[in-house]
Amino acid sequence: MSQTMHFVDPKQFKARSAEATSDAHLRKSFRGAMDFLMTRRAAHFPVRADFEALRDLGESIRKYSLSRLPDLLELLEQRLTEQGVQVHWAQTPDEANRIFRDIAQRHGAKTFIKGKSMVSEEIELNHEMARDGIRCLESDMGEYIVQLAGERPSHIIMPAIHKTKQQIAHLFEEKIPDTRYTEDVDELIATGRRVLRGEFRDAPIGVSGVNFMVAETGSLVLVENEGNGRMCTTVPDVHIAITGIEKVVERFEHVLPLYHLLTRSATGQAITTYLNVITGPRRAGERDGPRELHLILLDNGRSQAYRDEDFRPTLQCIRCGACMNHCPVYARIGGLAYGTTYPGPIGSIISPHLLGLEETKDLPTASSLCGACGEVCPVGIPIPELLMRLREAAKHPAKPGHAPLDGQASASDWKEATAWKAWQLANTDPTRYRLFTWAATHLRGFMPAGQGGWTQSRTPLKPAARTLRERLDERARGKR
Repeated sequence: MSQTMHFVDPKQFKARSAEATSDAHLRKSFRGAMDFLMTRRAAHFPVRADFEALRDLGESIRKYSLSRLPDLLELLEQRLTEQGVQVHWAQTPDEANRIFRDIAQRHGAKTFIKGKSMVSEEIELNHEMARDGIRCLESDMGEYIVQLAGERPSHIIMPAIHKTKQQIAHLFEEKIPDTRYTEDVDELIATGRRVLRGEFRDAPIGVSGVNFMVAETGSLVLVENEGNGRMCTTVPDVHIAITGIEKVVERFEHVLPLYHLLTRSATGQAITTYLNVITGPRRAGERDGPRELHLILLDNGRSQAYRDEDFRPTLQCIRCGACMNHCPVYARIGGLAYGTTYPGPIGSIISPHLLGLEETKDLPTASSLCGACGEVCPVGIPIPELLMRLREAAKHPAKPGHAPLDGQASASDWKEATAWKAWQLANTDPTRYRLFTWAATHLRGFMPAGQGGWTQSRTPLKPAARTLRERLDERARGKR
């Protein structure tokens, strides 16, 4: 259970994606899973106009919340503090992990039982706590499976979607004592439940993520299907919730439309099995709930996206995963190839803020720009536009009056810049343009057969024997 995860460098994206596309079994599994999820989602949005109306409402709520983000965070902290919640602010993953470590040491805890939390994946909590001898056990079944396998989640909603039942059966047989090989799914789930049940009772600290935070009431809202989130947040004496600073909304009435959009877009459900609302630790006379409740609010690059209005829509995301399910690139390579906590289209626009453009400069180009991600996004994030802006930021310095992104211009190439400069010179003066086209047509035989990335999947570029202007002149003379 204390196995270290196999982390992947995002810089290896091209090599990992090439490896994934050559895995026929992986591609078949992901294609089937994505088709299933798309069908489930479509069944809940049969009328396009109804979806667009609900999406417009969800988008307006997220935009409104972000427009008041500093004020809402201050109000949230005030309300939570009034209710006995200890609020912590973390600028970086290191700061967040330090807070976890301090709380564990104060309570003498050596085990965390965790509900699903992508932000805890973001700070590599399991890995960092293992350095101090603290075991973090995942209780979400998908997360538990990938933890046993020493892997990252490959999808933000369904972490083990890349695993077959045969692979899981072998994994349980190998990793869980006294477990026989079986491909019966119910028996496999029962095996996981048997292992985890005692852990909920014995673990001194429970960890969870947060789907929405309500500022006016100081409430934390968790959406789940398995009940493990409720166990993690009620059985242990200490509950630590961690989330990004962007998850706050002003009023409780803002949660309902977002909840409808989240469940339908994520798993094609009208409603999830559990909707947990936590407003403070256990009170006098209550029989369950944590005696101590902490909330860690993580920045980790989010303020960079927030300060630039061009990139602020990135923070509207409610982590439904619909963009992944509809993305032709993600459906072919899966989530592990990205090497980031958030894969697929949403990962390609948020990871550059979390990790820097230098580490993630290949991700914004991992898109066909077909627009499917933008069409299905339940809160109207213009993902294709943001991908284009990030591509530009990776290649060029920030424009005057704009603060540079972390890693801005890290993908700039003097050869490419020189080529574009030559193109500009040739196309902005009539004399130079005529000279350039004459040279291109008369020297076309010298074009190389290998033209870098272009000819990996395309035929070589070769200028025509005559220019368009020459063809038009010939046609005009023929008519005379």
